[in-house]
Amino acid sequence: QVQLVESGGGLVQPGGSLRLSCAASGSFFSIGNMGWHCQAPGKQRELVATITSGGITNYADSVKGRFTISRDNAKNTVYLQMNSLKTEDTAVYYCYANTKASMASPYSTYWGQGTQVTVSS
Repeated sequence: QVQLVESGGGLVQPGGSLRLSCAASGSFFSIGNMGWHCQAPGKQRELVATITSGGITNYADSVKGRFTISRDNAKNTVYLQMNSLKTEDTAVYYCYANTKASMASPYSTYWGQGTQVTVSS
């Protein structure tokens, strides 16, 4: 099994910054893509950013230029630096990781428990 533990959410004023972290632990052979989704009240979960094991990144248009995703493969951890936060960024943020149990096995997706980000004055 794989566990993802998130941290770094909280309350911040518009224009402020937060840094989310998500550490993967448990039994796995390797980790492929990692990333973040968010879900605002009354809305579906949507992609925020992804990063491959090689460091290639992809962002939702709404966060380009404001958010930066990164990872530390030695620590099995993915980060989301969130700058110039807006009230519409308020949501629960979930990290995910695609892991393999062995070299020959397919990837399985695991999710964190979610961390609340609230942007409000």
